[in-house]
Formats: sequence, structure tokens, C-alpha cells
Amino acid sequence: MIWRTRARNSRRQRGQATVELALVLPVYMLLLLGMLEFGLAFDHLLSISYASREGARVGAALTNGGGTLGCSTGQSPNAATVDPQIVAAVERVLTSPGSIVALQNVSQIRIYLATSTGAETTGKVNIWTYSAGSGPVVDGSPLDFIASSTPWQACSRSNTLPATSIGVSVVYTYAFTTPIGGIFALIGGNRPNSIPITDKTVMAMNPTQ
Repeated sequence: MIWRTRARNSRRQRGQATVELALVLPVYMLLLLGMLEFGLAFDHLLSISYASREGARVGAALTNGGGTLGCSTGQSPNAATVDPQIVAAVERVLTSPGSIVALQNVSQIRIYLATSTGAETTGKVNIWTYSAGSGPVVDGSPLDFIASSTPWQACSRSNTLPATSIGVSVVYTYAFTTPIGGIFALIGGNRPNSIPITDKTVMAMNPTQ
């Protein structure tokens, strides 16, 4: 009788341990995969952030393309190349060795006239969208982005004091690498497989007196 009682208790304990493991394991896996996924997403964010800074730096340096400010004949003779150069700068960062950003997941590169708070000015936002190898040629290679909306002409930009500010934002969708979405679904949540990442940089156009 004593042996049978001990055997039953032992089976109960093993069953209890199995149930406890089944309850704790999804939470443990969620924490483990969450830390891994966060690290990967942060790495992507750093690349996106650097790309937006590089684009804004080029835009601030080129301003309106050179020459007399204005959109009339003979003014700002290289204005048409300004935005392609900005996009090229962004793309160079995103495709540089060591970058793990999936270029096709960059849905938009936005070039805009920034307000005093760094926000977009309504009606002054140029949008470039991903289209592999279909963009204008810069330095002998076609860009992977095309201009889908260009209401803010480069020839109208000014670097005379008070200089206007240019903003460049990169809109990206980070796709999960680990099966963390399945863990969310297992514990009763939604099943996400990606998160949106957007970074912007605003710089004053190189001022002249």
C-alpha cells in the first residue's frame, strides 16, 4: 500500500510538472525571442536612421541645384538632379556592406519642406516609392526608387537667411525573423509578422548671408 501511494504521488508530481512547463514555456519563449527580435529590429532602425541623416545632409548641401535661385530658365540649372542625389545617398547606406535592411521593404522615401517643429509642410512633400531598377540614373546606375509625387520643386528651395529646412524620412517595414508572431498567437494575441519603422532627419539648408 505504501509503495502504491508513493507511485501515485510520483505520477501526480510528474503530471503537475508537465502542466507547469506547458504554461511557462510559451512565456519563456516569448521573452527569449522578443529579446532577439528587438536586437535585430534595432539594428535595422540604426541603418534607417543613418540613411535618413545622409539623405538630409546631401539635400542641405545641394539646396536648389546651384546658380541663381528660381524656377525660370537659366536658374538653378541642376535642380532636377537634387532629389535623385538625395535618394541615391539614402540607397547607398541601405545597400552598403554590412547592412541587413531589405531594400524592397522600404515603401517610401519622403523629401519635404520642414516646419519649425520638423513636421512635414502640407503640399510640400516629394514621395519616392520602391521600384527596382526603374529610377533615374545616378553615377551610372539606375535608382531603385521612382518619384510618385513631387510638389516641392528643388528650384524653389533657398539657403539664404533665414534658410529653409529640408526633411528626409524613410518608411520601412521590418519583417520578423523569428517565429515570435506564432508565440503571440499561442498565448491568445494577434499574429503579427512585421512592424513599421520610420525615421526622419531635418537639416537647415547650408545658409549664406
